[in-house]
Amino acid sequence: MSETQITNNKSKNRKLQQDSYKEYNGPYIRYDLVKEVTIALVIVIVLTFALAIVFSSPDDSPVTIKSWSQNDPIDFVTTAISELDGSSLSSSYGPPYNNGTGAQQKLGSLAIEKWAGVTTQVNSAQDFVLNPLSTLNPDENLVSALHKWNESPSTTQNKWMNNYSNALGGARYLNNTVVTNKGDYGPLPLMMSDLLALGQNGALDTALTGSTNFYGTDYTKPLLFIADGSYFSEVAQAKHLQGNQWGMMNETGNWPGQAWLWLYTLWYQIPPYTHTGNADAWVMVTMTGLSLFFIFFPFIPGLRKIPEKLPIHKIIWRRWYKEINVNNSKDT
Repeated sequence: MSETQITNNKSKNRKLQQDSYKEYNGPYIRYDLVKEVTIALVIVIVLTFALAIVFSSPDDSPVTIKSWSQNDPIDFVTTAISELDGSSLSSSYGPPYNNGTGAQQKLGSLAIEKWAGVTTQVNSAQDFVLNPLSTLNPDENLVSALHKWNESPSTTQNKWMNNYSNALGGARYLNNTVVTNKGDYGPLPLMMSDLLALGQNGALDTALTGSTNFYGTDYTKPLLFIADGSYFSEVAQAKHLQGNQWGMMNETGNWPGQAWLWLYTLWYQIPPYTHTGNADAWVMVTMTGLSLFFIFFPFIPGLRKIPEKLPIHKIIWRRWYKEINVNNSKDT
């Protein structure tokens, strides 16, 4: 091929590329965009309501202290004792609730939860048991019981709590009361009976939200209290919502949930994340690293050349490349 032919081919290819960017001058068809958008909007609204009625997502009732204390009163009382004696998870959870280390997440020797400190102070014994009992219209018998409790030395309190906690292993629920074998429990049976009543009539839910408004929005303390018991875990297990059941991606029943969380949830299902108590911290670091990797991908030398080296763009624009090759072959 002569230099003149090569020059002519380049000129034709350049002209073909320029032609593909020419301004379109017609023909035109009248199109009522407002009308089309309105029709589409109406159709979408009708389909949304129709499908919501036919295939609605399950609307399960929320787990509250009221439902918990009504459905499993023995677990409620057992958990209340653990709050009182400081053996519950929330009692020693750590930041941001207290200075414990029960749920502290670490990256090697770095205790990352301590960096922010205690921002939402929670005292399980006072917040979940003693304060509600002393403020929610206690009767004279309860006032006397609380006085006896507060005036007793810690050794005596510990003895009562240990005895009562052991007795709850064989407890029964009869006539709206948790019944145990007789023993030296001090004022605990009366205190727990009144606390159970507050839970079952819904007063404890309202008291722990820390709000005087009808619509309280801070559910930190109720959720901590509920999560310390076994009832909440059993409900989650039955509805396939626990972490080892990919619960972050599920709704109740057989409905899919937040599928976009699959990458985050994936790490909890594979080693070494499954074998460490600091999985939350390591998953957070992993996801942060992946996010930064994708953000800065275009600026990483070598990696940013991958799309150019792979012929994927030629497959996508195969029609254009075909026209170029045809013209080149004709000119040749």
